[in-house]
Amino acid sequence: MARTIDIDIPDLSVRRAIVTGASDGMGAVIAERLARARAEVVMPVRDRAKGERAAARIRSAVPEARLALRDLDLASLDSVASFGDGMRAEGAPVHILINNAGLMTPPERRTTADGFELQWGTNHLGHVALVGALFPLLREGRARVTSQVSVAARSGAIDWDDLGSERRYNAQRAYSASKIALGLFGLELDRRSAAGDWGITSNLAHPGVAPTNLLAAQPGYGRAADTGAVRLIRWMSARGILVGTPETAALPALLAATSPDAVGGRMYGPSGAGHLGGVPAEQELYRPLRDAAEAARVWDVSERQAGIALPAAQA
Repeated sequence: MARTIDIDIPDLSVRRAIVTGASDGMGAVIAERLARARAEVVMPVRDRAKGERAAARIRSAVPEARLALRDLDLASLDSVASFGDGMRAEGAPVHILINNAGLMTPPERRTTADGFELQWGTNHLGHVALVGALFPLLREGRARVTSQVSVAARSGAIDWDDLGSERRYNAQRAYSASKIALGLFGLELDRRSAAGDWGITSNLAHPGVAPTNLLAAQPGYGRAADTGAVRLIRWMSARGILVGTPETAALPALLAATSPDAVGGRMYGPSGAGHLGGVPAEQELYRPLRDAAEAARVWDVSERQAGIALPAAQA
């Protein structure tokens, strides 16, 4: 009999949580588990109808769920700013932010509404802008910010001479770079918060490998059919071979975002073979995430690209 993999989540009845990408896959699991722990869960969604369906499924499983749908397209800095304006107008502090949404390997180079390569602009810059838009609420809530990276961040690098992949587009390299950048920004956020006494704790999670829609058919950005990789992952997941499920893949982010034992500046992920599945635990930072100077560079460039200005770093 297969071992059940799960974690205990503390009572979150006085917490407000925001989960990007909560209308599908791991994000929907994360939102449901937070709601089950009695958090108020804000679900910012690009597709309102899809978000309504996800919220209905969560309410069916958790009748007492406190959910709030909001509109957000991470591929548009104007949309991120509008979402932030609305949240700040509500005035409620944010205690948990899980930067979970993302897309993976469009077969051809595409751009965001602001002209950035789509993966860099959505996976990374959209979340940078979100932190900037929510910053006063994160400080007020002494928030835990958890950014979802990927096993793809264990190799590769940021091509500083071609951030927009304009000279040459390689879908996998661009995806890895976007996740490395998000991870470095998340670690730098924790360092600067500690130096500036912002009260924000920032850490990283990665889900391992699970059968989500990241590699499934995505006609909206040029993938007409499921990839062979996602078909293999589904087959392995159904048989409990190496990889996880959406339910287990959500656990590292939940551990990082809610556990009293999880701390800033660390990374959490599955502890099984190859870190592809298994019980979530703290893990060694991937090599591309260890350079503090590279993280500071990501911070500065990302602030400029996202059009935000967070407080200056303290000496």
